[in-house]
Amino acid sequence: MKKFALAFLVLLSVGLVARAGEDKEMKQVAPPPCPEWYADNEWNINLWGTYLFTGNDWRDDEYIEADHAFGGGLDVKYFFHRYFGIGIEGFAAEARRQTFDFANHPVFIDETGSETRPIGAVLGTFTLRYPLQCSRFAPYIWGGFGGIFDGGERDEIVQDGLGGIGNIPIPLFHTEHHGAEVEGIGQIGAGFEVRFTRHIGWTNDFSWNFVTRDNSDFGMVRSGINFAF
Repeated sequence: MKKFALAFLVLLSVGLVARAGEDKEMKQVAPPPCPEWYADNEWNINLWGTYLFTGNDWRDDEYIEADHAFGGGLDVKYFFHRYFGIGIEGFAAEARRQTFDFANHPVFIDETGSETRPIGAVLGTFTLRYPLQCSRFAPYIWGGFGGIFDGGERDEIVQDGLGGIGNIPIPLFHTEHHGAEVEGIGQIGAGFEVRFTRHIGWTNDFSWNFVTRDNSDFGMVRSGINFAF
C-alpha cells in the first residue's frame, strides 16, 4: 500500500510539473494584441495645403479663370464605428485672372492687366475609410456637396452702335464688368492616412470637383496633418 501511494504521488507530481510547463509555454507563445491606431468613435480635425488646376485650358475656364491656384483648408469629421464619417470642409485658394477694359465711347481705351483674388468653398462631406488591421495605414474615399464663391467674374464688350467723324462711321463700345458669383459644387475623392500616433496622422488625397457653371470643373491635390480625439 505504501508503495502504491508513493507511486501515485510521484505520478501526480510529474503531471503537475508537465502541466505547469505547458501553461508556461502557452503563455510565452501567445502573441500580443495588435495596437489600435484608429478608434471606433473619434473626431478628426485636418489642416491641409492644396493645389488646384482647371479641367479646361484657363482661357476657356469660366469660374477659376486661371491655370492653377494654391491655397489651404480645414475639415472637421466625426467617425462612428471606425469606418464611416460625416463632416464639413472649407478651403480657399488664391487665383490670378486676366482682366481687360476696352472702350470707344467716345475716346478709345485699351487696358489689360490681371488681378489676384481668393476663391473659396464650403461643403458637407461623407467619408468611408478602411484602417488596415495591425497597421498605421488607412485608405479612404469621400464625397461632398456645397457652394463655391468669389469666382466667375466676366469682362464683356458691349456694342453701343455707331458714331462717326464726318461721314466715317466708327463703332462705339464699352466693357461691362460682371462681379463674382456663387455656384454649387460637388466633390469626389480618394486618399490615405498614416498615423504617427493614435492622435496625429498625415493625409494625402486627390479630388475632382464639379461646378454647376459650364467649363468650370477642377482637380484638387491636398496634403495635411490630421488630429484625432
